[in-house]
Amino acid sequence: MPERDLDTFDLKILQVLSEEGRISWRDLADRIGLSFSPTLRRVRRLEEEGTIRGYMASIDETRVLGSMVVFISVTLERQIKENLTIFEDKVARLPKVIGGFLISGNPDYLIHAVVRDLKHYQTFLDYMTTLPGVARIQSNFAVKTFVRRAAPLIASSKTRKMPSSE
Repeated sequence: MPERDLDTFDLKILQVLSEEGRISWRDLADRIGLSFSPTLRRVRRLEEEGTIRGYMASIDETRVLGSMVVFISVTLERQIKENLTIFEDKVARLPKVIGGFLISGNPDYLIHAVVRDLKHYQTFLDYMTTLPGVARIQSNFAVKTFVRRAAPLIASSKTRKMPSSE
């Protein structure tokens, strides 16, 4: 939760940086319509407050890990702290895993992974079944990625209404 409300310039900064993290500070200032020094002060404040957690390259994981994107639902036998901790630690160390979420309801976890092919997936699945406390695994393969963002559309979510379903 933010310590204070973000104003329009803060939201513009976040939006531009989420789309173009390597932009120069001067170009960022021009894009948001603010002079250089106040822009830089705002960016530094957003970093210090933890709103901006860092900068990274957006990598096409299918070029590095494989072309099959899989979402794996995992149900544990029991949700006890020890099982959760062990499961999360072991799954987080797997290079094929690019996201992991403890979710509400059933199943307990949703894992986002990328594998080369079905044989590679089978090896991955075999390992997952050896983890303590795993009761059930269900997988869904992505057919197509139609949207992918490094961050939500921050500025537009505050300044525009949601599109109509008509």
